[in-house]
Amino acid sequence: AGVHQSLYRSLMRSDRDLRSTLFKHIVLAGGSTMFKGFGDRVLNELRLLSPHGTKIIISAPPQRMWSTWVGGSILAALNTFNSMWITRADYEEHGSRLLTEGVL
Repeated sequence: AGVHQSLYRSLMRSDRDLRSTLFKHIVLAGGSTMFKGFGDRVLNELRLLSPHGTKIIISAPPQRMWSTWVGGSILAALNTFNSMWITRADYEEHGSRLLTEGVL
């Protein structure tokens, strides 16, 4: 599936009351979105899939190449995020089950 198809499926699985808001607040992030014409192509392909009259707004901030890293850095700096960390010792004791079964 293409990016536009994955995006559309995600939007359509969201709460019906939130969809119009979500369609108007799509943000491109990550280095792969920097390809020339990427945003325009996603917009055009999404328009073809979406119900007629759906307002779609896609923003592509110039610093989007680093957006995911900045977001991860902010998340990691939050005190509340500390409780979600998995230590190396925990991983060595419980293995990958920590990630899938929430062993701790």
